[in-house]
Amino acid sequence: MNRKKIKITYIKNDVARNVAYKKRRNVMVKKLSELTTLSRVGGCVVLHPSNSDFQLEIYPPTAAARSLFSEHKTLPATRMVNEENFLTQQITEVIEQLKQLQVENRKMELTYIMYQNLGREGPLNVKKEDLVELKKLIDKELKDIDKRIEALDKQED
Repeated sequence: MNRKKIKITYIKNDVARNVAYKKRRNVMVKKLSELTTLSRVGGCVVLHPSNSDFQLEIYPPTAAARSLFSEHKTLPATRMVNEENFLTQQITEVIEQLKQLQVENRKMELTYIMYQNLGREGPLNVKKEDLVELKKLIDKELKDIDKRIEALDKQED
């Protein structure tokens, strides 16, 4: 039997709102219990109703959950991250990764051009900017080869 989809809106009737709150709270506590049992992780639910009729509720009502909550309340504000700061950090990290990948991709492109035209004589069909970067890459590779040769010479002595 299918249930009707309910419209999520504020319930104006106090009695109906309290009944809905208690039902949904019980469902949430049951889901928490299932989650902690299935995944073997600790967890708690903190409910802070805006009504003055209810107090702050912590489930499960154990000392460990209460100490976890009180520890969280005492954390300095600098350690807490709101959504905007979190997303800004994530975007910054992704942009840095993108820049690194672009540099690696460019190096791979230049290496491909270098190997493609290795035995070829005559002018290359490459832009001037690519040639300048290609020259820098080749110079770097030659320096690395010289360092390897020097290291091998020192090992032989």
